[in-house]
Amino acid sequence: MEREQRRGGAARGPQGRNDSGRTYVYVDGTAVRKLQAVPEPGERRQAPSASQTTKKNRERALSMNLGYVLFLTAAAVITVFMCVNFLQLQAMETSLQKEVTSLETQLNAAILENDSDYNRIMTGVDMEQVKNVAMDELGMVYAKKSQIVTYEVENSDYVRQYTEVPKG
Repeated sequence: MEREQRRGGAARGPQGRNDSGRTYVYVDGTAVRKLQAVPEPGERRQAPSASQTTKKNRERALSMNLGYVLFLTAAAVITVFMCVNFLQLQAMETSLQKEVTSLETQLNAAILENDSDYNRIMTGVDMEQVKNVAMDELGMVYAKKSQIVTYEVENSDYVRQYTEVPKG
């Protein structure tokens, strides 16, 4: 059920040809034409040729001048330097972290030793005997309320007395 019509330009002759001698065919129906053939396996398609401007741009993009090479070399050297520096800093940080851990362990051991020594000393001292020796042999007495002066200190760790404490 295909119908074929010949169409041409404005000056078409009886055979469906125009003045230039070309024949134009119009197919009306269900037949589908193959616009492009499938290439055979192993057959290579030829790329369309590029314009002269495109070829020049490609050559310019692929070429590397001295300035570009120097820039890339400097960028690579700086990158390598930064990576090596970063790795050295990381190694130093790891060693310092180990040292801090070691020092913390030593501090904790010293604190435990000091606490045990203090407890041992305090259990060996009889505070009643110290009081009796201080009062009987050395003549010490308790302070009277008039002798006690109170004042506020900014740091509660310890107090150094540079001058006499003012009276009341």
